[in-house]
Amino acid sequence: MSDYLFSGLKVIDCATVIAAPAAAMMLGDFGADVIKVEQPGQGDMLRMLSDVPATPYADSNWFWQMDGRNKRSISLDLKTRGGLEVLHKLVAECDVFITNQPYTVREDIGLTYEMLKPLNKKMIYASLTAYGEAGEERDRKGFDQLAYWARSGLMDLMREPGTKPAQGLPGMGDHPTGVALYAGIVTALLRRERTGEGGMVHTSLLANGLWSASGIAQGVLAGGDMPLYRELNRVDMAMMRPYRTKDDRWLQFNMIRNEELLDLLLTALDAIHLLADDRFSTPELMYQHRGDFGNALQAIVETKTKDEWLPIFESLDLPVNLVAIVEETICDQQIFENRMAVRPEAPDIDTPLIINHPVKVSTVPQVGPTRAPELNEHADEILSELGYADDDISTLREEGALGSAT
Repeated sequence: MSDYLFSGLKVIDCATVIAAPAAAMMLGDFGADVIKVEQPGQGDMLRMLSDVPATPYADSNWFWQMDGRNKRSISLDLKTRGGLEVLHKLVAECDVFITNQPYTVREDIGLTYEMLKPLNKKMIYASLTAYGEAGEERDRKGFDQLAYWARSGLMDLMREPGTKPAQGLPGMGDHPTGVALYAGIVTALLRRERTGEGGMVHTSLLANGLWSASGIAQGVLAGGDMPLYRELNRVDMAMMRPYRTKDDRWLQFNMIRNEELLDLLLTALDAIHLLADDRFSTPELMYQHRGDFGNALQAIVETKTKDEWLPIFESLDLPVNLVAIVEETICDQQIFENRMAVRPEAPDIDTPLIINHPVKVSTVPQVGPTRAPELNEHADEILSELGYADDDISTLREEGALGSAT
């Protein structure tokens, strides 16, 4: 592992489910030694997400292989003296400690930054919360569906006027939030390299949801006229709505943003005659009657299939996109050629393709992916590295501080 950027970096992943563990996974992808601390029994709930009805069933534990890769696992009961003692020894030797435990839990068992800092003043402590480090909502629990999607306003904004809000996808806010936490950790590591000082990094699901909504939310904070915005957007601009083809696929004309491109689009659609309509004869009138204009385009688009339309648009170099369906990912060469998803080389990974995180540096090689660990798989190895003898390890198991051997 010495050939990787973060080789020798010790990371404690004392977090659960997706966002914070994903940040730890990214560090592991660049060579860090990531030790995942899980509760005895079932471990991290992330291990079970491949089997819930909200995700596609497959023959492998694909969610765990994606986000649990490149880590070692130890299961500790942190409510026991022995389990907490092991964690403290891990903290004393680590470079990065990552947690998303609710603050009430951190305070009860001594996992806040202030409580752990005396053990390792050079440590980077990375905290993920649902709603932020301060305020009356600090202690609220929340997954990305609640904090990132609903609480930020995204859930309300991302719907057709008059329709009910749509639920988000599993991990939709967690994964970008994990990237933000990773960025904070790397920034703090650079500061430590320059000053020798550790520190605390934090972000929240709400902060990242607000950042995703900032193209509208910043306008609100600037005193923007939201009633007018909502009224104007009750009817989409003609280039801001999707168009259904004859074979029930959708086309996106969003990048048709000037008169030259619009003329080319109308040529492609054999619809130049629409410009002779008094309702559409000027850009101003076209906007005023945007609903009618869009409906006229829809009536034309639905006469041909996507395979008929796309070559026509390509021949005129028009920036028209087909709205993809996720089932097409498995044969999307653009994804594979850019290593957005990779075929694992490790023979013990039973998931045929694994999605990569989006951070790529041409001069920084990436590990694996290696197989995500079984629960408590590396306990004896990790404890031995901390100086525990075999008898000590057996005692921890007997006292219930350590999960059972795999």
